[in-house]
Amino acid sequence: MAIRQIRTLGDDILRKECKPVKEISRRTKQLIEDMFETMYEANGVGLAAPQVGILKQIVVIDVEDGNQYVLINPEILEQEGSQTGPEGCLSVPGKHATVTRPAYVKVRALDENLEEYELEGEELLARAICHECAHLRGELYVDVMEGELMDNEEEEEEA
Repeated sequence: MAIRQIRTLGDDILRKECKPVKEISRRTKQLIEDMFETMYEANGVGLAAPQVGILKQIVVIDVEDGNQYVLINPEILEQEGSQTGPEGCLSVPGKHATVTRPAYVKVRALDENLEEYELEGEELLARAICHECAHLRGELYVDVMEGELMDNEEEEEEA
């Protein structure tokens, strides 16, 4: 496993649409392992392949609910309710902003063995699914934020 470089705001790759995954190769499995390791090293809860420079529809999520989620070619099927709160991104280091996302999401995806499954998420998991799936379309949370970007230190000082 390896820590990969996380691409940051301003890198053109973050604005490109990702291609669907058609097969799982040894390199794809390695990418998924590297993505988890990179995400954990950066203290994130989700990471999309374009954030490490790969234009494939692959997302990894771990919201500390005892599960590690791999979503390949994810498709959001249902969204309900709303939640508004602070959101950050490993590709926008040191910053956060207020974002409104669905409170509940249902997504269909493939796992690392290309087995189809559906995942339902609420609160943080729903936020992470929406945030990471947006990356696959070349969208960042700064495109939908409410108000201004804030430094993470500012929030800590206010608390």
